[in-house]
Order: sequence, then structure tokens, then C-alpha cells
Amino acid sequence: MPQIITTYMPLGSPGDLTRDVRECTIEAYWQNVALPVGGYGLPVKLGAVAMSVSPIVGGDAATSIIGLLVRENPAQGGATINQAMGAGTPPLSGALGILKKGYMCVKVGTGSVPVKEGMVYVRVAAAAAGKPIGGIEAAADSTNTIILTGAQFMGPADADGNAEIRYNV
Repeated sequence: MPQIITTYMPLGSPGDLTRDVRECTIEAYWQNVALPVGGYGLPVKLGAVAMSVSPIVGGDAATSIIGLLVRENPAQGGATINQAMGAGTPPLSGALGILKKGYMCVKVGTGSVPVKEGMVYVRVAAAAAGKPIGGIEAAADSTNTIILTGAQFMGPADADGNAEIRYNV
């Protein structure tokens, strides 16, 4: 008897690369310790210290975004080794991978529904529950969001609110 699966499998954790890694472009940067990036799969901008990255903050322009923070697998030890899937905090020391081109799993803000080829937005003002500054969203919110240039959703979010995006491909 044929079997029909009517639900999506989980897409992964925010920051996971979702397609062939050989086709991705990832560059190394340092964490800006004075203003660290708080989670994986989030857009980042250049930090105040040379070759460092910082999170997007209120009022940042779309042109300041240089890529998305990659979750490194496997973890090599330190404070991040025993964190639960999807709850990882980027380390304050060592190199971080920044996705410049490729496919990634990201956490989508509550209340926004990604669709295939839909625009990707980043919140830069009016933080709310499930919609932090620097977070990814699937719908524009007046001047509170900016477009993540070169990014599109690859389909709907999974049950955990994670969706796949295509970035600069």
C-alpha cells in the first residue's frame, strides 16, 4: 500500500547549511566581543574591530549586511559543545563562518509565513515577542524591516518556525 507523508521533515537548526556545502561561499571573521552576534542564522555586519562581525541593530541599512552566521558542525569543544539543537550561542573567541553565497536554515519571526521565492526581511525597529531586532521575517513591516538583498525563501517554515533561504545564488 502506498504511503503519503503529509508533513514536512524538520529543516534543521538556524545557521545550518542546507544544500551542497561545496557550492557555498563561506568566509572567516572574528566575533566582535564588545557587541557579539547572539545566534546562528542571523544576518551580520562588519564590526568595529578589523575582520570582526556584529549583529544588526536598530536603524541599520540593508547595505550594511555582509552575510549570515553559519552554525559550525561538528563542534570542536568549549562552551558550545553541549548546547541543545537550535539553541546554540556563537563563541566569543575563534573564527566564525559567514555565509556569502548558498542555502541556509533560518528562524522566521512569529506571525510571518514564508512562501517559495518570497522576499526575506530583517527587523531593524520595533522589536516584539518572537520578532527581535536583527531577526528574519517573511513579511514587510513598514519601516521596521529591511529587505535582505539577494535572499529568497525556498518554501514554507517547518513546525519549529525554521525555513530555508537562498542567499546570493
